[in-house]
Amino acid sequence: MRFPAGHGFANMLNGIFDSHAHYDDGRFDPDRDALLSSLNAHGVSLVMNAASDLASSKAAIALAHQYPFVYATCGVHPHSAGECDSQGAYICRLKEMAGDERVHAIGEIGLDYHYDFSPRDVQRRVFQEQMQLAQELDMPIIIHSREATADTLAIVKAFPRVKGVVHCFSGSAQTAQEYLALGYFIGFTGVVTFPNAKKVLEAAAAVPPERMLIETDCPYMAPTPMRGKRNDSTYLPYIVEKLCQIKGVLPQQLVDITCQNAKKVFRILGQ
Repeated sequence: MRFPAGHGFANMLNGIFDSHAHYDDGRFDPDRDALLSSLNAHGVSLVMNAASDLASSKAAIALAHQYPFVYATCGVHPHSAGECDSQGAYICRLKEMAGDERVHAIGEIGLDYHYDFSPRDVQRRVFQEQMQLAQELDMPIIIHSREATADTLAIVKAFPRVKGVVHCFSGSAQTAQEYLALGYFIGFTGVVTFPNAKKVLEAAAAVPPERMLIETDCPYMAPTPMRGKRNDSTYLPYIVEKLCQIKGVLPQQLVDITCQNAKKVFRILGQ
């Protein structure tokens, strides 16, 4: 099934869960309230706003208290790992924020060896410390892993009680299967619509719908044909369409399954 070009999906799909967004990002400052207030009319019922450092964790929590359909995470992205003290003060702050009723995951956390904005040994330490926090609090995690598969998996395997989602998955089908065997879910973004996304498409083919999440990672990763624009949750149908072509399921069916998956991962009840 294809979506009519230029057509909104409010009358086509409903109950979409955008499992990874960054609506606290400054690019949404001009119209954040108008955009978020319009999402339900576009079929988006739930959003997980993911943090990347202490400041964005605080902002994500504030957004989640302002909009009842938005939930928050708290955590430090590998890009910001170099800002974390080695004495654990940042962990104490995260632990405090994780106690907020609107926080449903620790994330996004992990390793990024593509940009190396933080030293790799520091990235690994901060990732391990946040995995330990998630284990202590019995909370799910959101993993960011780029060009760091072996080290990410090694750390994940050291914390077998911790579960969650590998977001914006860009690895191979084999790597996806390793995460599935560990009990993780796999998040797919607009990358599945990119012309050169062969490896990600192979991974999507290997992941059953019952273990998929859909996400924008907005304002980043706008899908084709919106590449170059600021991404937002109203572009999710392009991702749904591509995944449906791969999995052979109907769009609303995939939306329903991935919504239930996200609720399960993030332990969201009653919505």
